Amino acid sequence: MFVATIGFFDGVHCGHRFLISQVLEQARNAGLRSMAITMDRHPKTIVATDYVPCLLTTTEERITLLKESGIEHVEVLEFDRKMAEMTARTFMKEVLRKQLHVSVLVMGYDHRFGHGGGSHEDYIQWGEECGIKVVIARKFERHYASSSEIRRQLTEGNVAEAAKLLCHPYVLTGMVESGHQVGRTLGFPTANLRISQEKLIPATGVYAVMTELGTGIMNIGRRPTLNNGTNLSIEVHIMNYEGNLYGKELHLSFIERIREERKFASLEELKAQIREDIRQVSSLFGTTHKDV
Repeated sequence: MFVATIGFFDGVHCGHRFLISQVLEQARNAGLRSMAITMDRHPKTIVATDYVPCLLTTTEERITLLKESGIEHVEVLEFDRKMAEMTARTFMKEVLRKQLHVSVLVMGYDHRFGHGGGSHEDYIQWGEECGIKVVIARKFERHYASSSEIRRQLTEGNVAEAAKLLCHPYVLTGMVESGHQVGRTLGFPTANLRISQEKLIPATGVYAVMTELGTGIMNIGRRPTLNNGTNLSIEVHIMNYEGNLYGKELHLSFIERIREERKFASLEELKAQIREDIRQVSSLFGTTHKDV
């Protein structure tokens, strides 16, 4: 039997973690295992075709973050039209109790699930009918954290503020692929990244990032100085790294936005600015760059 909570948990942000801490508390008190129940796709892909948000986390990333938060078991449900049309009462009886063996359900103070929703009193009553104790979680009072607010901060380039709301840096994972190799001619080779289309890409600009290979400087933009057109490029220069990265997967944690993207009058001006950007990133991390 499990103490569980349910939600999409995009980002597994500070508010989610506060909810999870209450699940773990209930599980310890009841001598039961803890479970987080999530879905394989954002509910809006099924119930609202006019707007589907870009994701803060892939399914694999959400599972990892949920387990890192202390949850013992993560259940990923296949969210389809049939499930979307299931009432909360039926879902609690057929899925939570019979299928997943949930004994205690901790609900976020502002969370509802099931077609038609219901009041907290309704969920408590429906739980009693099928043998589930429903506990309404305490509100996270420290600051306002929501997946939609974090998306807004990222689309404005405020990665440091997003990290505060997430309780961890925002991460992009990308496969290194062949690019135009202009960075190499400028003296600062970059790895061009292919990112999952479902993930949110922060605002264009230059960022300080951390990778598994060390600190880096990342550019997201359309490279106006190089007349790149409307194509969005995502590339990272890893400080003092000289190995071959083609075909490798990189995980990039956003630390701070250095500046917005802009067009320079010449490649020499661009090169000078890159040097200044690298100095700034090096200062931020307390490191040095061999070419600056």
